[in-house]
Amino acid sequence: MEYSPPPLFKQGASARAKMMICACISIALLLADSRVGALAVVRQAVGTALYPLQVVAMLPRDALVGMGSYFSTLSALEKQVRDLKTQQIATAQTLQQAQLTQVENAQLRRLLEAREKVPAKTMLAEILYDARDVFTRKVILNRGTQQGVRPGLPVIDNQGVVGQVTRVFPFTSEVTLLTDKEQAIPVQVLRNGLRSVAYGRGQSGNLDLRFMAPNADVVVGDILITSGIDGIYPAGLAVARVTQVENSANGMFGRVVCQPLAGIERHTQLLILMSLPEMPPRPPEEEVTKPVKKKKDKDAAAAGTAAAPAGSAASPTTAAPAAVAPAVAGATAPATATAAPGLRPTAPAPAAPATPAPAPAAPKETR
Repeated sequence: MEYSPPPLFKQGASARAKMMICACISIALLLADSRVGALAVVRQAVGTALYPLQVVAMLPRDALVGMGSYFSTLSALEKQVRDLKTQQIATAQTLQQAQLTQVENAQLRRLLEAREKVPAKTMLAEILYDARDVFTRKVILNRGTQQGVRPGLPVIDNQGVVGQVTRVFPFTSEVTLLTDKEQAIPVQVLRNGLRSVAYGRGQSGNLDLRFMAPNADVVVGDILITSGIDGIYPAGLAVARVTQVENSANGMFGRVVCQPLAGIERHTQLLILMSLPEMPPRPPEEEVTKPVKKKKDKDAAAAGTAAAPAGSAASPTTAAPAAVAPAVAGATAPATATAAPGLRPTAPAPAAPATPAPAPAAPKETR
């Protein structure tokens, strides 16, 4: 029976010889490929045949790389979205501020143009906030007594009259708007010069022309301006536009509703007229005599005329002064003769004889 060693223990060529043989084959293949290029087709065929195996082998790595890229990209996108939202909010705020600044600049330009047209001295003021009383129409400005503001000054904008300063504090002032119930302003119709007084209607934001005759020449669309007869508002400032006219034949007065032209609820910059219009002084009041005295004088004159008719004898009252004179002289003489104690009395001077009044002539008899 033959005994052979197992295959594990069979020994062939040595490992060194195998390495040398493989190295020589590799060098030969490298030289052939680099010099002749004969292995390009073989390399392509082998690469094509091994590509599916390469893809399968690279699947775990590609999955891990894709998962990491996905999560990193997701976090980067979320951060970018947050940054873009923050930038959008900041851009929106900047845009709103720019629009507000543009509107304020336009309003200030219009105020400067109106300031040049108004002959009186003006001061620019800004509205801080509304008054606390919700039932009134008042605003608070950032100008007070330190800037020369005093009660009664009118407040305007580039479109017309806004109101009047009613209370003043050191650094702020209160302005009552035209639409307040307690505010009134003398106006006249620009078209025909008809004068009236406009009263505020409160929360409705309109004005009323009260006590207007039903046949008054006022139509919808008429412009009302200040008449200037009150000595507070300069004449010629725009006030309101007529929006409604109601004439009732049965009523004593008509109803005229007007809408203010000024931007009372739209603008924050206003102009304060620092000087009131110069008005001529009022004439002094004339003394009024009582009509009762005049009537008594007329009655006395009428009685005297009736007592002395033409052609009659002289009235005894005409001779009274001559008759009274001697009595007065005689009464005063003793008083002058009385001397002071210790002095010698003097003799009284003889009184002049009284001249008798001429007797009235007797009427001639007629035959």
